[in-house]
Order: sequence, then C-alpha cells, then structure tokens
Amino acid sequence: MKKIICFLLLLCLFTPSVSAEEVSGDLAPNSKSAILLDANTKTILFKKNEQEKLAPASMTKVMSMLLIMEAIDNGSLNMEDDVTISENAASMGGSQVYLQAGETYKVKELLKGIAVASGNDAVVAMAEKISGTVEDFVNLMNKRAQELGATNTHFVNPHGLDAEDHYTTAYDMALMAFELLKHPTILEYTSIYEDYLQKNDGSSIWLVNTNKLVRFYDGVDGLKTGFTQTAGYCLTATAKKNTMRLISVVMGAETSDKRSSDTTSLLNYGFNTYKNYVVLTTNDSLGVKRVENGVTEQVDIVLKNDYVKLIKQTDPKPNYSFNVSVDSLVAPLKKGDIVGKAEVVDESGTVLDNLDVTIKEDIPKVNWWQAFLKNLKHLTAGQILIK
Repeated sequence: MKKIICFLLLLCLFTPSVSAEEVSGDLAPNSKSAILLDANTKTILFKKNEQEKLAPASMTKVMSMLLIMEAIDNGSLNMEDDVTISENAASMGGSQVYLQAGETYKVKELLKGIAVASGNDAVVAMAEKISGTVEDFVNLMNKRAQELGATNTHFVNPHGLDAEDHYTTAYDMALMAFELLKHPTILEYTSIYEDYLQKNDGSSIWLVNTNKLVRFYDGVDGLKTGFTQTAGYCLTATAKKNTMRLISVVMGAETSDKRSSDTTSLLNYGFNTYKNYVVLTTNDSLGVKRVENGVTEQVDIVLKNDYVKLIKQTDPKPNYSFNVSVDSLVAPLKKGDIVGKAEVVDESGTVLDNLDVTIKEDIPKVNWWQAFLKNLKHLTAGQILIK
C-alpha cells in the first residue's frame, strides 16, 4: 500500500512555451548552423539549421572526453593511471602536444592536453588506453551517440581530422555536451586558459586554450573548439551565471573571431532574456514518512534532483502544489533510493511534472539490541514496533 502525502506548497512555477521561433533575427549570422540550450531544463532557446550534417572538426573530442569521464566515474580508469604513448598516437598530425612514442603520462595530463590544447596525439593515446584500439573506441563513440539520441552523428576517428563519413549536427553536439556536463570535473580542465604539460625529458609544452572565450567572456568554462578546412570554425561552448548554465554550438564560421562573435551573441541572448528559477532543491523537505525497522522511526522525503524551471526575466512566479506518493519504507534505506513520486500541479489542477523522490539521509536497519530497546520503550503503550 502506498501512503499519500498531499499538501500545498505556496511556491512558484512557470512552464514557458519557449520556442526558437520567438527569436526575431539571426543570432548566429556567421555560422552555417547553431543552437542554444538551457542546460538545466534542456530547453532549446535558439536554433538554426540545427539538424544539418556537418564536419565537427575537434568538437569530436566532446564525445571522446565524455567516454574518458565515464570510464573514470565507473572506476575502469583512474586519473593517476599511466598511459604509454604508442607509435600510432605519436604520429597524429594537426593540433598536438608533441608526445613521443614510448613516453608515459598520467591520464590527468593527457586529459589536460585534450581539453586545453586539443591534442590529437593525446586523444588517440586515451582511445587506445580505454578500448585497446582506436577502431574499438570509435565504435564505442558511435554506440554512445545513438544512446544519447544523437542519431545524425557518425564518427570515424576520435580527434576530428577531416574524414569521409565523419559528421554531426549542432543539435547532436548539444546533446553530447549536455551529457558531458554531468561530469563536472571536466570543467576543471576545459576552463584552463593556459598551462604547461611536463614532458618526460624534463622540458615542458605551453598549452593555450583554443577557446578564447574562456578568458574573455565571464562565465565561460568550456567546452571545445574545432577547425579544419572542411568544417570551418566551430565551437561547443558552455557558460554559467548565477544558477543558469547555457550550452551553445556554432558550426561552419569563416574565422575564429566570427565563431566567437556568434557564440557571444547566443550567450548574451540567453542570459539577458531568461533565468532559471530554482523551485525546490534536494534539501527541501516534502514531508515526513515513517520507517519500519530503522534506527530512526521517520525520515524527510525530498526530491531526487533539484527542480528548476526556465522563465523569462519578466515573467511572474505563480503558485503551485505537490502531491507526493511514497511507498512503505523498510530499512535499510539509502539516500538516493527512489521511494515514490511527486506530482507538480499548477493552479488550474494540471499536472506539470512527475518527479522521483528519495529520503534525506541513510537509514540503517536496527540490530537486535536496538530493536529490543525500542520495543521496551513502547511496551507501556501496548505497541511492539519491531517484530
């Protein structure tokens, strides 16, 4: 049986009908295709030829970095792991950090070489580290793209040098960037403007970020530029101001300055027109629920994830309510376990969202002695709590 907790919270919610068609004029006039996305709600704020298949150049490394970060977070790879540079990796042309065959670097050093200097040699070395061969890594890239819904993407290599049948779209790049941002550690690397890579022979390579907006646009902390003769100048960027994070993609600009200009135009529009309203955080209680066999007898119910809505800067904040349905709780339980749902209802009674709820803290199961003491405490009331 489910116990229903129903209560009104006089908080504010607005679900805007945000559409790229509302934008008057071209925010990215120098680019063949472009998109602007609110990273908290995944709402598209602007789009231009966003499904056109184009060469991504080194923006390809967004997917490569995603696979690296997923391997780190799932424990199959560690930042301190050693990577030996192969002849194949050392032979990569284009942008590079001048790795030599037989040298050994830490994963974190190669990741910096990829994120800051767009090192083709570094990304090939990481592809071989993760999958054994570049071919197997590329297969993994394509598989992951399909899983993310990037159905107009096909990779041939992990670095983005021009190759037949190597393409993506602005929309698909935004999806990949959105997923990469679930691993915030990557921003510690993509936000670096300049640094050094220490070589095995004691020398150092000066790394300068190819994304100049990291230095010149307040809030930009990633993600990846790209350039080849076929692709033109491209940039998948992200910036955060207050609680709002945006993702922009521009593809096919004629110069790096025009690439930066279009990106700046998109970000300025997003930040000046919209804001993120934080409705509830994972620290806000939705009510209290009894726990059976737990060291504590009740626990606060909270959202599994922060609930954020995108609104325009000039929009009011109407009231809304939550209807929370929670399963019977039996210890042991861990924070993060999904224990029920929360319906978000507007003033007209329309259900806007159905959210996962969890508990605010871990609840261990009582041992036999704790159970005995609890039962003893409640005997006078004629109630045995733990059986």
